[in-house]
Amino acid sequence: MNIQDNLAAINGRILQACQRADRDPNEVRLVAVSKTKPAAMIEEAAAVGQHLFGESYAQEFSAKFDQLGTAVDWHFIGGLQTNKVKYLRGKVSLIHSVDRLSLAREINRQWAKVDQVANILIQLNLGAEASKSGAGEAELEQLLRQVAELPNLHIRGLMALPPYLDDPEEVRPYFRQLRQLSEAMKARQIPGIELQELSMGMSHDFEVAIEEGATLVRVGSAIFGTRS
Repeated sequence: MNIQDNLAAINGRILQACQRADRDPNEVRLVAVSKTKPAAMIEEAAAVGQHLFGESYAQEFSAKFDQLGTAVDWHFIGGLQTNKVKYLRGKVSLIHSVDRLSLAREINRQWAKVDQVANILIQLNLGAEASKSGAGEAELEQLLRQVAELPNLHIRGLMALPPYLDDPEEVRPYFRQLRQLSEAMKARQIPGIELQELSMGMSHDFEVAIEEGATLVRVGSAIFGTRS
């Protein structure tokens, strides 16, 4: 497995998807999902130009941060318990997975300790899957309004983990739904929020996600190989 070749292939597919959708490739960023992978692999990817990485486990992230520090740009993309927020404090540039007010309040509290503002995305569970976290569509507007009042948080956009379907075309409606929800919430002109980011799409369906408006695609196994 060659991480450099894998990254080149993924970036080529991102470019092609942008061309199909008549989008500026600079609008789409690749989050290399490095959870369960050793720091050495992250260093290898960074050495060939990949600087944005996504981690899913707070304590695993903390250990990697101690090794690599701010040499790379860290996003937290996994489900987050309130008692684990302290491990991320001031160290990640974006949290993708804020799905409830209690979590937002704890992030606000922890970032206030370091006098910083946390950038976050609100995670939605569009497939209403019991196995996945995420706010429901019906509660989105109220959650946005409540979180927007927290002074040490900045809502940058929305994130979704749609149902896993073998055919990416069957996932397209979920990606489209997230984009339409973002547009609907922008039209509400809620003070204090900035819905510029759409985090959606993974190794097997990121091209369709880009065609539907993704600005952040989360790709792990296609870069680093399957997780053991």
